[in-house]
Order: sequence, then structure tokens, then C-alpha cells
Amino acid sequence: MNQRKILVTGGAGFIGSNFVHTILESTNDVSIVVVDKLTYAGNLKNLDKWKNDKRFQFLKLDITDKKNLFESLDKVSFNEIAHFAAESHVDRSISGPEEFVKTNLFGTFNLLEYARVVHSKNSLKVFLHVSTDEVFGSLGFSGAFTETTPYAPNSPYSASKAGSDHLVRAYFHTYGLPVITTNCSNNYGPFHFPEKLIPLMILNCLQGKPLPVYGTGENIRDWLYVKDHCLAIDLVMREGKLGESYNVGTRNEKNNLEIVNIICELMDTKHPEGAPHKKLIQFVKDRPGHDFRYAIDPLKLENDLGWKPKYKFEDAIEETIDWFLENKTWWQDILSGEYNKYYELQYQGLN
Repeated sequence: MNQRKILVTGGAGFIGSNFVHTILESTNDVSIVVVDKLTYAGNLKNLDKWKNDKRFQFLKLDITDKKNLFESLDKVSFNEIAHFAAESHVDRSISGPEEFVKTNLFGTFNLLEYARVVHSKNSLKVFLHVSTDEVFGSLGFSGAFTETTPYAPNSPYSASKAGSDHLVRAYFHTYGLPVITTNCSNNYGPFHFPEKLIPLMILNCLQGKPLPVYGTGENIRDWLYVKDHCLAIDLVMREGKLGESYNVGTRNEKNNLEIVNIICELMDTKHPEGAPHKKLIQFVKDRPGHDFRYAIDPLKLENDLGWKPKYKFEDAIEETIDWFLENKTWWQDILSGEYNKYYELQYQGLN
């Protein structure tokens, strides 16, 4: 009766798959159903470790398809929802915002509507909505986002996530849905899709390609190791107060150029044939509406739930680089466009 049964949307993506690993590695008394559309950023190889585990089930589903979503979820059992599914790449939102509105707004709405069905049967403990610090807009050189910072999104991506945050909040106040929202800073770590800054720099170093840095590289982000993020989400799901939001960050601010230089220095040691890798740095035209600085104040999470990050940045960034060096097939398949064929070969008919 006390077994955790978690529905994980977007569970084949970067953060979602790391969350699945975190949960399944931490206890046997749990079952997980992963729902994922398997777009460009969803990769079932991220979950390969669990495909034959009885605690794990995968459903290829598009959360924007309400009818199919409802029919499919009627066939599985869960008492918690961890909602990671989202379009999350800012550059793609600038060139094609429609998919972001569909997935992040209408997809979240559909999931909330189904959660109402589950909650009406008194079988839903928590709906954890994973969001971003980008909903708060941009900071200057001082200050940090708190849970009471006014929303001021500046990109189609952050606007769509802000809208989904508001929907989640409304479903708590209107329908009594047991929701909690987390807003995190920039993640990095294993299974990170190669479009993002840190994996892009690692892979371009390996391939001797230019390291593109927007503008002058002075834009500042608060970097959060994905494993710390997943541990925080798990803690919030178990002990967080319903209806609340929690900011997740590690007070680890570094500008983009600093991150690139750190990666170059580590790659000089780990991939010496390409050294010095800093020669590959190229400054490119800045992103439209590029937010200058993000910084998270995680005091509420620390004080209310006793959370502390487990990993130091220096160790985590090296662990991340080592993961990419040790998993060449994973990223080579992505770069070649072959990775989602894995679904047809390995998962079709299993669940």
C-alpha cells in the first residue's frame, strides 16, 4: 500500500532520465511508468539500464494528444506524477515557438486534467511540476530569484513555461490538486542533449570544431548538477508542502566564457591531442533577447526541507566530461540521427 508508483513524463529526456535513474537506484519499493514522445531530445538509450526491470514501464505518448493520453494512462497505475515533459531549448523556441506553446501549455493542461481524474479517486499524492528559473526574467549583477520573484519571461520558451506554472498553481487553488512546482537553474551532467552549452563544448573539443560563444561570453548562469537536481525533486515530492514552489540551485554562478575555459582546460588533460582547446573559441552573434544573468536563492528548500547539494562543481564538471568520453556511442548516434531508431528495435512491444 505504501509503494511509490510514479508517472514520469519526459522520462527519456535529459533531466527526466536522470530522475528515473535516481529513483530506481535508491529503492526497490517503487515502480515507474515513463511517458515520452521521443522527439529529438528524447532518447531511450538513456533508460537502457532499466528496460528489463519489472519496476519500469515505457509508453510512447504525446501529452498534447488528449484522447490517446487519457486512454493510455487509464491502463497504468500511479500515485505520483513527476512532470518533466517540455520543449526546453531556447534557440528552438525563437525560431519555432508553436511547438513550445503546444507542449508546455496544452500538454501540461492535458496532464493536469488527467491528474484531476486520478485525484477524484483519492489516489494521487503529488503532482510535481518541473520548471525553470527563466520564468523570472533576467537579473543584473546583483540579487537572486526567490519563490516570490515576479514572473517576467523574455523568450517564447520561458513564456510557455511561465504559463504552465500558472496553470499548475490554478489547479491547486481551484480544484485542490496536490501540486508542487520546482524552478531550477541551468542543469548539466550525463545524457545532456548536445545542443546545450556544456555538452556542445565537450563534443566540439573532441571533434576539433569551433567553440561558439554568444556575444562576449559574459552572460551568467547558476549551474546545477543534474544529479543534485534529481535528489532535490525526490525530496520535494516526498516532503514538500502542497501548493508551494521551491527554487533549486547551488549558488554556483559562472559566466559562459568561464565555463568554456574550464572545459578547455580539462579537455587539454583528457584529450591532449587537441590541446590547447582554447584556440577553438569563437565569439558569435548574440542570441536575440539573451537574458544577462540568472541566480537562484535556494534558502527555502534548504530551511524548510533541509536540502543540501551533494556534489561540488569541480568534481561534477569533471564527472560530466568523463561520462561523455566514456559514452561515445551515445552521442555519436545522436549526431548521426540514428538514436530514436532504437525505439523500434528495442522497445516496441515490450509494454
